[in-house]
Amino acid sequence: MAAIATRNDVQNAVNSAPSAVAHMPKDGLPMMHQGRLPPILLWPDIGRIAKWSVSSYKFGFGAECLRDGDPDTFWHSDGPQPHFVTIEFPRKVAVQKISIYLSWPQDDSYTPSTLAIRAGTGPSDLQDVRVATLEKPDGWITFDVSSEPNEDGTTYKPVQAYVLQIIVVANHMSGKDTHIRGLRILGPIEDNTSDDDPFSFSSPAFKIYETIR
Repeated sequence: MAAIATRNDVQNAVNSAPSAVAHMPKDGLPMMHQGRLPPILLWPDIGRIAKWSVSSYKFGFGAECLRDGDPDTFWHSDGPQPHFVTIEFPRKVAVQKISIYLSWPQDDSYTPSTLAIRAGTGPSDLQDVRVATLEKPDGWITFDVSSEPNEDGTTYKPVQAYVLQIIVVANHMSGKDTHIRGLRILGPIEDNTSDDDPFSFSSPAFKIYETIR
């Protein structure tokens, strides 16, 4: 059963959890998260409804390692470049962000340094929507898949797609194969506020604690 928090309860929770609020985006910039486990985020994980595949893998280090939540497992490519992850959805979805776990200290030249994000209606019409350059990353990184600003210019528009593809364009130190330790595909923040709610939780900092379960 869900218990609705009061304003004071929420404010106290926010004050006691600065690490959660510290990563609230205000301008669409990438967010770095401390810790090895997947971060708790406002954006829903829509990757759970998709079919995942990878361009190649070593036995025991396949696509399942991207979503198992274990920071000690990883996808290990085992084939010619470029290496890529393909996520196919059963219907057209809005994709807002990607959250990815990379670890330069552990993976060295296997660590991606440049990622290209492609989206489309099928494998044959994918187009580049974002390129991300990473300098010796260590931890979870969350960033928008689109580089097109929204109407108010503070964040980016989601990408509408049936298929999303993350391509490892280059690795650090010109490494050949790649390691990715975790990957989440995130949709837009869901607005569950009803018109007759006199005390709606509208800001990101408050919406984390909108309900207590």
